[in-house]
Amino acid sequence: MYRLVLSGYYGFRNSGDEAVLKSILTALEEAATAVGVTVIPIVLSGDPEWTKRQYGVEAVHRTKLGEVRKALKNSDGLISGGGSLLQDATGLGSIPYYLGIMALARWCGKPTFVYAQGIGPVHRKIFQPFIARVFKKAAYVSVRDEESAMLLRRYGVPPGHIEVVPDPVMGLPEGDQVGGTEGEGEAAPVGAAGAVQDTPPVVGVSVRFWRSDRADLDRAAAALEALAGRYAVRLRFLPFHQGADEDASRYVMERLAGSGVSAELAPAHDDPQLMLREVGRCALLIGMRLHSLIYAANQEVPLLGLSYDPKIDQFLHRLDQRAVGTTESLDPEFLAQQAIEILSNPEQWQQSCGATIQRLKQEATRPSQQIIAHIRT
Repeated sequence: MYRLVLSGYYGFRNSGDEAVLKSILTALEEAATAVGVTVIPIVLSGDPEWTKRQYGVEAVHRTKLGEVRKALKNSDGLISGGGSLLQDATGLGSIPYYLGIMALARWCGKPTFVYAQGIGPVHRKIFQPFIARVFKKAAYVSVRDEESAMLLRRYGVPPGHIEVVPDPVMGLPEGDQVGGTEGEGEAAPVGAAGAVQDTPPVVGVSVRFWRSDRADLDRAAAALEALAGRYAVRLRFLPFHQGADEDASRYVMERLAGSGVSAELAPAHDDPQLMLREVGRCALLIGMRLHSLIYAANQEVPLLGLSYDPKIDQFLHRLDQRAVGTTESLDPEFLAQQAIEILSNPEQWQQSCGATIQRLKQEATRPSQQIIAHIRT
């Protein structure tokens, strides 16, 4: 029986990060069961009580140093990740926090494991040697794309110390529940499994706030208006972060309402597998959030990405795709045309990406297998 502490952006109701946690928990359990051992996870969470209820695991508050230190001392190791933890685009606190947790684990005499992280952007060079130092001392390092591996090599982490794997959410199972999603605005199953007769296809939309002037969301609204004006669709906004994404979705929906285009807002599900099923009901997913695109790939739902961060482009590159637009530039007619081509012939997209998606799903659980093998030695 092994106790592993999990450090990430958990307990903040962000569907993508919660999906990362759920995926890691599932993969660890499967890897442990396969070799006849048991893993007890302890999650560092922004809301430990919610995390305990949600996943049935132990949890401690991520900022209460005494609780974190006690959990680490009583553990067999620390897993850092996944997600975009080591970046300074959203603030200066993220990199010192996550490196600090890894350093604390080492001071407690515990091995550290980096689980499919996305590294960067790191704009401040002062952070780079600290990242290299901590990662060199890790027992296992995996990143979710080649660009992250290149950054680490540039910082001085030995190439042989880094494994490139898919994002953990590529391996997230849909879960045991079947049937429609509970709640208002339930979506009919009109996605990859086949369209309901005489029902417009559901186009899932994931937006977030990024530019302070909202010009990116204004352009997204214009593009969705262009699509709806040329092709009968049912726009369904999928908020991946409770609160903020719901507000961003309403902002775009208000602009669509002024042009007569109808749209609906899905619930902001606590359970990532409920959101995974929401995405699975779509015929197409147009997304800004990285994990909205990963959910779509997981369900083999055709997708179009709107890039606000290199991590979007890096994931699309793995599917041999490019962003249909960015937060700085988006041609509404181009997006509409790309969407119509996919909606008219979704099988072509699935044939093009299907083999790659299956390979990514199989590779997504490799870090858990490596970690279980290490702690058993």
